[in-house]
Amino acid sequence: MRTAEPLELTDDERAYLQTWVHRGHAAARIQTRARILLKLAEGWRDVEIARALEVGVSTVYNTRQRYLAGGLEAVLHDQRQERRRPALAGEQLAHLIAIACSPAPKGHDHWTLRLLAGKAVELGFVPSISPETIRHALKKTTSSPGSMNSGASQVWVRRSSRRWRRSSTSMRSRRTPSSR
Repeated sequence: MRTAEPLELTDDERAYLQTWVHRGHAAARIQTRARILLKLAEGWRDVEIARALEVGVSTVYNTRQRYLAGGLEAVLHDQRQERRRPALAGEQLAHLIAIACSPAPKGHDHWTLRLLAGKAVELGFVPSISPETIRHALKKTTSSPGSMNSGASQVWVRRSSRRWRRSSTSMRSRRTPSSR
């Protein structure tokens, strides 16, 4: 088994880690990382820490490496992930929805996701796009390329009936629950 040298933490760093552990409302992974650092400073081996805290040995190793590379801040505060830009911008998405709501091309019963992806490429919205991306974009709206409904706001038609509708509260029951 590989044994690494114990980490050397200052008194301020120890106190800071103890507050993270005992605070109670910090994220579980932050508390676990703080516990790992404290155990590493006490001289525990990676395998012992992993077994005691029920984490993988790689978690202990990665926590140690993050501390050595960037200190406490690198361990306790994750970097923000870069957000990907959406494949279709607002106007492009609106145009795609309009196409999905339009009549299907000749030879097809309805717009499929592959047809819509091909149309988006043909119109020059994007150089390439997958049908799954089209599905995600349409899922965020009420439109569905396979349904007969266009996805635009539905018009509800009330049908009036000449018959009176009876409700259970207006009808007198011959048997009541207590008479059973």
